[in-house]
Amino acid sequence: MKKYAYLWITLIVIIIDQLSKLLIRNLLELGEIIKITPKIIWITYVQNTGAAFSLSFGTPGLNKIVFIILSLLAIFLIFYLLSKTSSKIEKISFALILGGAVGNLIDRIALGKVTDFVWCDFPDVIMTRWPVFNIADSSIVIAIAIIVAYTIFHRDKAVEEK
Repeated sequence: MKKYAYLWITLIVIIIDQLSKLLIRNLLELGEIIKITPKIIWITYVQNTGAAFSLSFGTPGLNKIVFIILSLLAIFLIFYLLSKTSSKIEKISFALILGGAVGNLIDRIALGKVTDFVWCDFPDVIMTRWPVFNIADSSIVIAIAIIVAYTIFHRDKAVEEK
């Protein structure tokens, strides 16, 4: 069971994600915006039937089915990868991804869409404002950044040392 020792991280992500979404749904009206800072961080309540960057397959019903299936496949893949790695960094990253995937899957099953609420403005490089996201999305992005950094900076050194 040591290979699943980091699943407490998954549970924490799911709890924080679901509690934050519940608060947003209960405290804000759909589309309402609260400007935490004048320009950079806003809280806004939106429901996304698509995926990242509002990727969509056309109808909310089709989106729900496709994204539930894709989420379940991703969850099984992450469990498999989690069982195969001995790296603590990868186990933590996979636990974060798993928490994010399950958090958004809960929304899709229960509501048919995902509750998003964090809206940030980064320097106007690609778009005016970043798409609205949630804790689950953040968990996945942070995990991917950790895996990329680990792969670039650590794995190469391990190969050189052999």
